[in-house]
Amino acid sequence: MNSSRALLWPVSLLYGAIARTRAGCYRIGIFRQKRLKGAVISVGNLTVGGTGKTPMVIYLAGRLAAEGKKVAVLTRGYRGARGSSDEASLLRSRLGDKVKVSVGADRYLAGRKLALEGFQWFVMDDGFQHQRLARDVNILLLDATDPFGGGRLLPAGNLREPKPALARADVVVITRRAQAPAIEATVRRYSSAPVFYAQTKLEGVFSRTPGGSDEAFDWRGKKFFAFCGIGNPQAFFDDLRRWEIQLGGYASFRDHHRYTAEDAEEIERRASAAGAEALVCTEKDVFNLSQAKFSRFPVAYCRISLEFESEEGFCQAIGAVLARR
Repeated sequence: MNSSRALLWPVSLLYGAIARTRAGCYRIGIFRQKRLKGAVISVGNLTVGGTGKTPMVIYLAGRLAAEGKKVAVLTRGYRGARGSSDEASLLRSRLGDKVKVSVGADRYLAGRKLALEGFQWFVMDDGFQHQRLARDVNILLLDATDPFGGGRLLPAGNLREPKPALARADVVVITRRAQAPAIEATVRRYSSAPVFYAQTKLEGVFSRTPGGSDEAFDWRGKKFFAFCGIGNPQAFFDDLRRWEIQLGGYASFRDHHRYTAEDAEEIERRASAAGAEALVCTEKDVFNLSQAKFSRFPVAYCRISLEFESEEGFCQAIGAVLARR
């Protein structure tokens, strides 16, 4: 932890006390949850940043829709944005018309309106801390590269809740690792939930045309300069290396960063100095590039999905929780 974050440790103590108190109030019924007329599957994490949450939401919503269910995704959007955000735009782009994507801070209100329209299945994005809305299945994702945010709560670390919050999980998915016995052992201290593993899988590398359509990008043999504005940028850069995409350098920005013309100029300057032939970013970043005018390098993005070690077991575990409730 860097020195500036270490100075925030006293604030983390206060944050932790508030988080524990709030969770306890929901647990003993002082704060009451509101329930929708339908099944709610929540996807969330303990830390700030990329655990594979969005690919998991896409997988679940897409699978339910393929089974003929009327599905809606409830997402808060960045800072409670209404109508659109980079994550909501990505969800709509990947799920198309098969799934309704609703954006808003009050996910109960949004879900209640959708229930009146006949929606009976709801996937709640980033829902682990959003306890106001009752859920039938609580799926918790842990990124094996940084499962517990350095062991410190916000703002000194990246933990959004203390580890005992693991007890609320019905299903735990450890991402970016085929096995992680040490992480499993920590989970077992607080939870008896079944544990599964999933890897981020490269579906393809694409470029977006001015008209908004996607074209396959021939990436093999090219040297890239990578950039991203996500919660865990190092995980993206590590994934690129695992997928054998050659990197000459990389740059990271804050999560949900909206790129400017100045950013584009700086990225291209650094890419040129690194001897790169093209730029590559995440699919979420594409929706934040409207003000960035790249002129010297083509821009590509990676489309990813989750690949489960035991997809059948994972789906059966969700079904078992739903059956109990």
